[in-house]
Amino acid sequence: MLHWMGTDVELEPRLPGADNAPARGSGAQAGPVKIEGVLTTMGGAASGDKGSWSRFRGDNFDAVYKTDDTLQREWSGGGPSLLWSVEMGEGFAGAAILDGRVYVLDYDREGKADVVRCLSLGDGKDIWRYSYPVDLKRWHGMSRTVPAVTDKYVVTIGPKCHVTCLDSQTGKFKWMYNLVAEFGSKVPQWYTAQCPLIDNGRAIIAPAGKEVLMMAVDCETGEIVWKSPSPGKWEMSHSSVVPMEFSGKRFYVYCGTGGVIAVSAADGKVVWKDTQWRMLTSVPTPVIIAPDRVVVSAGYGQFDLGCMMLRLVAEGDGVGVKTEFLHSAEVFGSIQQTPVFYDGHIYGVGIDKQLACLDLEGNVVWRSSSANKFGHGPYMIANGTIYIMDDDGLMRIVEASAGGYKELGSAKVLDGHESWAPMAMANGRLIVRDLTKMICLDIRAK
Repeated sequence: MLHWMGTDVELEPRLPGADNAPARGSGAQAGPVKIEGVLTTMGGAASGDKGSWSRFRGDNFDAVYKTDDTLQREWSGGGPSLLWSVEMGEGFAGAAILDGRVYVLDYDREGKADVVRCLSLGDGKDIWRYSYPVDLKRWHGMSRTVPAVTDKYVVTIGPKCHVTCLDSQTGKFKWMYNLVAEFGSKVPQWYTAQCPLIDNGRAIIAPAGKEVLMMAVDCETGEIVWKSPSPGKWEMSHSSVVPMEFSGKRFYVYCGTGGVIAVSAADGKVVWKDTQWRMLTSVPTPVIIAPDRVVVSAGYGQFDLGCMMLRLVAEGDGVGVKTEFLHSAEVFGSIQQTPVFYDGHIYGVGIDKQLACLDLEGNVVWRSSSANKFGHGPYMIANGTIYIMDDDGLMRIVEASAGGYKELGSAKVLDGHESWAPMAMANGRLIVRDLTKMICLDIRAK
């Protein structure tokens, strides 16, 4: 271990399985491709908070936060208090939160390295960093993904599809897979935005390569538990994998470039698929509406697809799907963010940049009007109110109600631009970022 400028730097000289690394692009072996990483212990410490936003869209995969604490519902006094601010490498990667720690995947442009950072929720100071060398060029930002974290593991997917698992407490390396080199994945335009999933001690990843569509990896050992074969010429999209349960079966739903597909959580076998949804640039993640519906959306206009609802039906021992509605992007299509289902309605920003409320038949109940546009910024619902931010860091609070657009307050919380990273909230603290800065806001009622 090296000591340098008051920090402890631990080199990882050998990665498990690296001796058996396959030739680039062969996809024939499961052993990770060797990339030596550096673990740096910093001066921060976890706060005493026990709240959790442990993955993309939160613990329940729905971007809805519920708490017994009273949250601010108006900002007449100048907006929420700023608790801390940290500089970030260019990107749109959001945070995950667990037990007083904040996890984020950053990019060090000068050092040419992906950096997994663990910070204190209390003051934003780094607790540790784990970095590994990856040479990126600016491609409309760099980092884009949200880590998945448990009390034992944190899993990240880097811009060039490096999947890394670390000890979430110490940052110690556990395993890595290079999806491009080992599974023939194609890095999507603007780098990957797929956020990893940890479910029952397994990392669920969609390489969407030549032979493997999805796989489950044991977080402790790095061993692949199962692989789902590719259903055809599907490639990785920007969408993420989400779990769903129906008719006693648990499966993972994913939007690749060839359609929407679900595979068994037990063994990776295909449960159902729909190929109407062929999107070259599919970004939002499927929204699960229990017990039997799935909503997918997109806003780039390919094949005139904007949003679609599928309903699952039991077919003997299997599961079938039927289309409830299929609309063009002119009716509603989300370009970047994943819509939120709440209290019987779907909320999201369409291609016209207006916030919209849809019913479960796909009808637009209301739009925010041309005077209230939001761009591509993130949004979530907390205690019945929508926290929504535009491209330039203006955040508004809106009533989450089918009764119409009702704005409760607004505040400029970021000075930069492209404030697109997904939000994270725990213990009344809201973490947002723009292209180069991440901040933590106190939104608890005064």
